[in-house]
Amino acid sequence: MSLRKANFVKGEYYHIYNRGNSKQKIFHDKQDYFHFMNLLFLCNDTENLRAFNLFRDQNDYLNHDKENIVYIGAYCIMPNHFHILITEKVEGGISKFMQKLSTAYAMYYNQKYDRTGSLFEGKFKSVHMSNDKQIKYLFSYIHLNSIKLIQKDWKEKGIKNKPDVIEYLNNYQYSSYLEFLGEKRDYNNILDIKQFPQYFPTKSLFIKEIFEWLSYNE
Repeated sequence: MSLRKANFVKGEYYHIYNRGNSKQKIFHDKQDYFHFMNLLFLCNDTENLRAFNLFRDQNDYLNHDKENIVYIGAYCIMPNHFHILITEKVEGGISKFMQKLSTAYAMYYNQKYDRTGSLFEGKFKSVHMSNDKQIKYLFSYIHLNSIKLIQKDWKEKGIKNKPDVIEYLNNYQYSSYLEFLGEKRDYNNILDIKQFPQYFPTKSLFIKEIFEWLSYNE
């Protein structure tokens, strides 16, 4: 598994992302998406992931005690890529977490779909978020990413029907958007929201402000 070697710093925030080799789809059905979400929880541990956990539904494990190596603030899983907002809890945590996550999902995927070879397009990518404006933008970018599945040109041309888009986001299961709405589900345990700036103290403020990233000037 090819992984990015980078000097990550505790207390700093990073945008981690990767996509399928040659932009291929790496999530085909609900099982794939939820398996990856389970791994976001299970791989965030000082202990190695046991092999039998790689190939089964793991909801039973989402509440067990463990020692995190990273804090996850947001995520979104798309058909051929994923995004994660992350910070280290322990030195070397991000690299170790991503090695476990990438290897575990590739093993699951290759066995399920009877394939061999690299699943991901090279090393995972990372971008350091150096200030509050960038971090808040990233919260918005990650949580709005799935809109492109129903309106591919929304970033360039704007959202055509905001109520429909909000309803779509409310029903998109494969991101942390629902956690920020206050929905209770097993996957709440993936996040450590308290370890990140509290930009959205209320549900209404979250829904309102994540759309303001459109005016952000990088």
